[in-house]
Amino acid sequence: MNATSSNTSNPEQNKNSHAPDSSTDASRTDSAKQNSPGQQMWGGRFSEATDSFVAAFTASVGFDQRFARHDIEGSIAHATMLGKCDILSSDDVTTIIDGLKKVLAEIEAGEFQWSIALEDVHMNVESRLTDIIGPVGKKLHTGRSRNDQVATDIRLWLREETDNIIALLVRLQSGLLDLAEQHTDTIMPGFTHLQTAQPVSFGHHVMAWFEMLFRDTERLVDARRRINQLPLGSAALAGTTFPIDRTITAELLGFEGICQNSLDAVSDRDFAIEFTSAASILMMHLSRMSEEIILWMSAQFNFVQIPDRFCTGSSIMPQKKNPDVPELVRGKAARVFGQLMTLLSLMKSQPLAYNKDNQEDKEPLFDCVDTLTGSLLAFADMLPNITPNKENMRAATMKGYATATDLADYLVRNGVAFRDAHEVVGNAVALGIKESVDLSDLSLAQLKQFSDAIGDDVFEFLTLEGSLAARDHLGGTAPNQVKQAVSRARTRLEVFA
Repeated sequence: MNATSSNTSNPEQNKNSHAPDSSTDASRTDSAKQNSPGQQMWGGRFSEATDSFVAAFTASVGFDQRFARHDIEGSIAHATMLGKCDILSSDDVTTIIDGLKKVLAEIEAGEFQWSIALEDVHMNVESRLTDIIGPVGKKLHTGRSRNDQVATDIRLWLREETDNIIALLVRLQSGLLDLAEQHTDTIMPGFTHLQTAQPVSFGHHVMAWFEMLFRDTERLVDARRRINQLPLGSAALAGTTFPIDRTITAELLGFEGICQNSLDAVSDRDFAIEFTSAASILMMHLSRMSEEIILWMSAQFNFVQIPDRFCTGSSIMPQKKNPDVPELVRGKAARVFGQLMTLLSLMKSQPLAYNKDNQEDKEPLFDCVDTLTGSLLAFADMLPNITPNKENMRAATMKGYATATDLADYLVRNGVAFRDAHEVVGNAVALGIKESVDLSDLSLAQLKQFSDAIGDDVFEFLTLEGSLAARDHLGGTAPNQVKQAVSRARTRLEVFA
């Protein structure tokens, strides 16, 4: 699927003149009432109209109109199924489907008039359908409830958004593989505790980012299976007395499974929580990458540059080039984490089955998807276009005695116990610090004073290139291993393409 959201799921496009204005409808006065309880599509049982403030407060159409296309797709499938099961006549089904397509055309053209009085996207669509095709439109709701209807809409919408996000992730990972392949021989310091530890290939570091994102992709693919289960047919909570066939609806809507319990189907949102959890882990990874880019762009590191289009300047300091995109992504991670906590808190005390609380699941989920999508769009363009400052990376690697472990390994191969080798190298590093030189700049005589196991060949192991090349195993930073890792990763990524 395309890696961009559809028009009807774009929050900016929902902020138009046709959206309900809750600022005017929400002002409560004693006399401000809905005209008649019978205007509500559920109003037969009520003796007085809903207070106008309550109507605005409880309405969801201001945000759930985002589901309009998915709601209509679900309704078309539902009507088709009702026809195949001889619950509705073929003429009624044809009339309903033609009418729903006209409603969708109005929505996509921005001509649809949304009403808070009709509460939500479902009743707005059904009301307009009845306006267009007459009383037959009232037959559409046979055998279903808004409870299973909204559960279906949110799964259809989230399935589509998950596919878009996976496509963006694949695009980002493909760009990282290109970057890693270009820099298998580019040397930089590897860090632990943000202290220089050992030399690594910049390509190897980029491949670490790839592995993080690959697991994120796997999590989303796995979560998609649980999103892609059909709740429609569960009705309000107990199923329906009509002889429906849910397998027909599932096939029409592309669901790979059917929710097995009607109570569970209409009331749980664990699939949305699981998605938001996977999104939070993904944003955590993007935040870690952001932190590194921000550090590396600083004058103190000066390891990389990112294109100007991803940066801003200062209103007072003309020399500044601020990494605003990675900084903002780092901040937006906290926002997604918060939406995960919102959904967990929302669900934690709800008894079975559906409760009005679940109306509050949509805005956190919408915000999570929008934030994640925007962050991935930015990173998919920015990360593959990073330019490493090779000379600065190499110079920084030389400053931290990054080949100390290589010297210890050399001693071990020459028969010295590792703990003894560790002490020998520590003494050599102390001398290097005293002399203000790297280990590779110490003379053979200076090194041999710490151990007779040190021979003329020691300097082969103290160069940065030698250090990288020595780690020649699966997962190691040797340039040829990084090249092989990139090749394997391209094959692994094909399964998501």
